[in-house]
Amino acid sequence: MTRGYKFYDTITAIFVAVLLISNIASSAKIVDWGVSLFGLPLAFDAGTLLFPISYIFGDVLTEVYGYRRSRKVIWTGFALSALMAAIFWIVGRLPGDPEWEAYAGQAAYDAILGGVSSGGIIVASLIAYFAGEFSNSYVMAKMKILTRGRWLWTRTIGSTLVGEGVDTAFFIVIACAFGVFPWSIALTLIVTNYIFKVGIEALMTPITYQIVNGLKRVEHEDYYDYDTDFNPFKLEV
Repeated sequence: MTRGYKFYDTITAIFVAVLLISNIASSAKIVDWGVSLFGLPLAFDAGTLLFPISYIFGDVLTEVYGYRRSRKVIWTGFALSALMAAIFWIVGRLPGDPEWEAYAGQAAYDAILGGVSSGGIIVASLIAYFAGEFSNSYVMAKMKILTRGRWLWTRTIGSTLVGEGVDTAFFIVIACAFGVFPWSIALTLIVTNYIFKVGIEALMTPITYQIVNGLKRVEHEDYYDYDTDFNPFKLEV
C-alpha cells in the first residue's frame, strides 16, 4: 500500500505550476538589463526568473520523498507541459473573432503564445526539462547517500550545477537549431541563464533548509535511495 503524505500533492501542484508559467514566460520575452560580464551581454529569457524554483522543489521532493516519487512528479510535469503546448497549438489554429483580430490579432498570438506551441520550443523545452530534472534528482539522491544525509547545501547546489547546466545547454542549443533564437545570442543565453539559475538556488538555500526540515518533521519521512532503480522511464513508485 502506498503511503500517504500531507504535502506531497501540494508540492507537486506548485512544481507543475512553476514549470508551465516559466515556459510561457520564456516564449514571451527576452530580458536585457544592459549589464555585461567580460563583454558578454547578460540577456536571458523571462522564464529564467521563475524556472529555478522548480529545481528547488525538485530538490525538496528528492530529499524528503526520494527519487521514485520525484520521478512521478517529473513525468507529471512533462505530460502537462506537452498538453499545454498542444492546447496552445489548437487554439492558434482556430479562427479568431473579428473584434479580437482588430485589437490583438493572430500575429500577436503567434508571436507570444504561438512560441509555446512551436515545434522548436516544444522539442527544446521537453528534452531539456527531461534531461535536466532527472539529472538533478539523480545527483541529489546519490549525494545524499554519499554524504549520509549531512551538508544539505552541497546536494542542493551540486545537483543544480549539473541539472541546470544540462537543462540550459540542451534548451538553448536545440531552440537555436530550430530557429527559435538566433545563434548569435546562444552563448549569451546559456551563460546568463546558467549563472542566474544557479545563483537563485544558492540564495534560496536557507529557505530550502526550512522547507526540507519542516517537511521531514511533518511527514515523518527522510528517504534514502539505497535500493532505488534510477531508470527514468519506470513510472511506478
